[in-house]
Amino acid sequence: MPSDDWDFVQDESYRRVSLGSIWGLNMYPFIRLIKVLAKGWLGKRLEPDQTSVLHFRVWPNDLDTNIHMNNGRYLTMMDLGRFDLTIRMGLGKLVFRNKWMPVLSSSNIRYRRSLLPFAKYELHSRLLGWDDKWFYMEQKFIHKGDVYAIALAKGAFKLGRHTVPIREITEGLGVGFDLLALPDYIDHWNALENGVRHDMKSAIAAE
Repeated sequence: MPSDDWDFVQDESYRRVSLGSIWGLNMYPFIRLIKVLAKGWLGKRLEPDQTSVLHFRVWPNDLDTNIHMNNGRYLTMMDLGRFDLTIRMGLGKLVFRNKWMPVLSSSNIRYRRSLLPFAKYELHSRLLGWDDKWFYMEQKFIHKGDVYAIALAKGAFKLGRHTVPIREITEGLGVGFDLLALPDYIDHWNALENGVRHDMKSAIAAE
């Protein structure tokens, strides 16, 4: 579920487009999702500083007209990586017990090389750290030992319209709030996003 402070993205037309995209030609990989969830619940527990590694293959329904994995499919597969990381860190039980909803605020991805049909690849997902509001994650698509795409994502957990404080989540996990130190480039990313957001809101208000 995407998260945004701008009310215009929460209207009914936005929901219809989102639902339509699920059942479009580029269908959400539900079978792979089910496998990831099942293996996540049964898999080895991950500590916050450890990496989730999932193994996938590029199937025909992952392709675009250039006959390589569609750029949007990378983002969809990143969902599965975050599910696995969340469950295996022990967050899944907290989410269900407290009826929290995970939301993605932002993601940024750099595509380096193309994943071709039937290529096997690994999706590495790790938690970089957190601040008072957001979790920050890094996700890599690796083929034959080489990074084909790398992404950053930040997200949170919601209870209704309320954002669950990160300290409440770390306490639930039994880890210290200061366990992970965020890399400096996260500050640069946030500064860039805040600047773009301010300019976009000013442009919309001026229309």
